[in-house]
Amino acid sequence: MINKLKAFERLLNIMDELREKCPWDKKQTLASLRHLTIEETYELADAIIENDLDELKGEIGDLMLHMVFYSKIASEQGAFDITDVLNGISDKLVHRHPHIYGDVKVTTEEEVKANWERLKLKEGKKSVLEGVPKSLPALVKATRIQDKVKGVGFEWEHSDQVWDKVLEEIDEFQDEVKAGDEQKMEEEFGDVLFSLINYARWKGINPEDALEKTNKKFIKRFQWMEVESKNDNKELSDLPLSEMDKYWEASKSKI
Repeated sequence: MINKLKAFERLLNIMDELREKCPWDKKQTLASLRHLTIEETYELADAIIENDLDELKGEIGDLMLHMVFYSKIASEQGAFDITDVLNGISDKLVHRHPHIYGDVKVTTEEEVKANWERLKLKEGKKSVLEGVPKSLPALVKATRIQDKVKGVGFEWEHSDQVWDKVLEEIDEFQDEVKAGDEQKMEEEFGDVLFSLINYARWKGINPEDALEKTNKKFIKRFQWMEVESKNDNKELSDLPLSEMDKYWEASKSKI
């Protein structure tokens, strides 16, 4: 524990020195750091997808620095400091875990989540969906929305019902495709995606992670095609689709 505290104190001291002496660090604001924090968050997500623990350690450090940086700027403005931040999250965790720090009894993960949402409403939130950030990517946002409403009991009874809903939405999408109404096609396609995300959640699949893994797999296979076609003295873009497909099938056995 002492080593942990010393390491954190060292970071705080370095932040103080940089804020005082470094021209770049001195000019940063809450707003100027925002896009950098988003970038660091995605880099952290990449390290998790790749299961690169060395990279993960570095990315956690980068994000930790940003949290300390925001707290430092806020303390200069007299708003709050890192002590307030840490005490705040500690108080919140204790309050929202009455089954650990109080006399509430729970037996399942779902009961914990339901208690969490009820407590947030008691804290003054008007809707369970208030905690879903507006700027989240749509795929992640859909997952969070479904998690939130499940916490208050708005949920299907079993996964077959969810899959039936997927098929229903696909049929409705196809009807609009046949009708040729682009606005309604877009709306129904969104419903298809939302229902598929819901089904993935029921099956314990994180749709964002699943899609990103597919993206990475596709990139690796396509880049393999590009290299192999060049090795055969062929330009991939000049090949007919039938020959491209042969390279694609070969890439699947390699990657």
